[in-house]
Amino acid sequence: MLATLRTPYTDTRADELSFAFGLPALDALAVLSAESGGLAVELRLLGASHQVIAGPVSETVACLPGRPGPLPGVVNETSAGWSYHFGATTVTHEGDDAFGAAVDELCARLADREDALTGTFPGSPYAVTALALEPVAAEPGDGPVRAARQGLGWRTWHAYPQTREIVMTRSRLVSEP
Repeated sequence: MLATLRTPYTDTRADELSFAFGLPALDALAVLSAESGGLAVELRLLGASHQVIAGPVSETVACLPGRPGPLPGVVNETSAGWSYHFGATTVTHEGDDAFGAAVDELCARLADREDALTGTFPGSPYAVTALALEPVAAEPGDGPVRAARQGLGWRTWHAYPQTREIVMTRSRLVSEP
């Protein structure tokens, strides 16, 4: 789902984003509701930020008052019988052409997906925040019991045209045995 947002781009740099686990639903500019891994999921755009609410878990990546950035590289939590893993990386592109091509490729890849939400902001075609669900595959070292557990995953991208940065996050929520 593509959402053309009519709000100013609020985050200014990747290193100003912070992470919060367990916040209640915040005011959203666009929401995509889905079901995945046996859970109700909401992918939520919050300005140039995101919030995902999946069953008992909420993940918020945003410029939050009282929570300075930058994002942590890795977070592991447990909640109500679920194991949660979050990872974040930032890529800075050398020039505007490389940055624009990366954002164009991302938008094209997500354009026809019913389980993805992409928000574009006024002022730049490359001011984009996107979220997409992804299946939870077994990871190296997972045994057959863990691989058969219920779960879901999601990825997000936050593009900052003024600094040519793209923040990428990947999250995984898996039921505990």
